[in-house]
Amino acid sequence: MSRLDLHLHTTHSDGSFTPAEVIDLAQKAGVTALAITDHDITTGVSEAVEAGRERGIEVIPGIEISSSFGNSELHILGYFLDCRDERLNERMATLRESRHRRNPQIIERLQAAGIDITYDEVRALAGTESVGRPHIARVLMEKKVVTSAKEAFDRWLAEGRPAHVPRELPTPAEAIQWIKAAKGLPVLAHPTWVKTTEGTLTDLVRQLKADGLDGVEVHYSTHTPKQTRDYLALAKQLDLLVTGGSDFHGITKPDISVGVGKGALHIPVSLLDKLKDAAARL
Repeated sequence: MSRLDLHLHTTHSDGSFTPAEVIDLAQKAGVTALAITDHDITTGVSEAVEAGRERGIEVIPGIEISSSFGNSELHILGYFLDCRDERLNERMATLRESRHRRNPQIIERLQAAGIDITYDEVRALAGTESVGRPHIARVLMEKKVVTSAKEAFDRWLAEGRPAHVPRELPTPAEAIQWIKAAKGLPVLAHPTWVKTTEGTLTDLVRQLKADGLDGVEVHYSTHTPKQTRDYLALAKQLDLLVTGGSDFHGITKPDISVGVGKGALHIPVSLLDKLKDAAARL
């Protein structure tokens, strides 16, 4: 059975597998088309395209941009965007720099709590320009401070925890427009993560559509069958594209696999034709 997976991370951001290794895993899972959606960076796309060509897997250029939403974050995925777009790459470099300003502050808070950790260790493990909290979590795991990335976030890194430091982020409308300016399709990632404080999710998505949003990630590793049905109905109600992906990272999300998520994820391959049609009209 052919599979589709439109939400995958590599070592170019906070994943633990290289683009070529992700392609290998995709091939084993029966995935015939996928999107590399690293955080705030597109440098892994070309490697994935080359590996995909060798294995007969179609690779869609993508990205995932975090935006500020109230006291939390809202993530916007971008598909079929021009990875060579200079303005997009300048904006992504600015976002990565904001991580570099925040990360040492997180390390200082961990050190103040008595944890033996340095930012040099984190950057060495990351091996990429896009260094983030998942890399810090992995170092904490290696040092046996925590047993999992979830524990690292729950105890230290998440909002309200001792080492949390707010990050400079664009608004959702800005993230959407950045993707559209690079000829991409902006899509709301994992809507179950969205923390609405005023109004309903429908109200929010309606506003995001007015800002230029093109789709909703309906199929996702942790969505329940009811959530999937609800988000599918929401996309239909607001005439938005439907996408889906595993959000594979590797070590930091060990229970999520390429193509199948937690084991039962199935993303209709037919969704891809509608995405391509929409991208062709940009």
